[in-house]
Amino acid sequence: MAAVGGGPVIQVFGRADSQATRRAQRFFKERRMPISFIDLRKRPPAPGELKPFAQRFGARALLDERSKAYQRGGLGYLTMGEAEVIERVAVDPSLLRLPLVRYGTELTIGVDEETWKTWQERA
Repeated sequence: MAAVGGGPVIQVFGRADSQATRRAQRFFKERRMPISFIDLRKRPPAPGELKPFAQRFGARALLDERSKAYQRGGLGYLTMGEAEVIERVAVDPSLLRLPLVRYGTELTIGVDEETWKTWQERA
């Protein structure tokens, strides 16, 4: 997906009710950077969409260990492999640490304004 200027569009994967997701959207909109928002409540992520994030940061980085879903599921006590983590978050997106942001081949998990600012400088 390319922006009007020819550069990639920033994809924000998150939920509309997530404060961190809204913060990312606001960050890019205030800087007039084109974004594509994917609401994970309406369209859960496919395992293939999550794999680049897991390969870059490790699958456990996808998990929001402070979320109610994580604590209710007792996941802190489980030993899970990469594939199992990806499968769990694909089935239950409330386990994800949000937002997942993609800019071309670059990725971030969670709020990472320092990295986003470098993207703005190159846009």
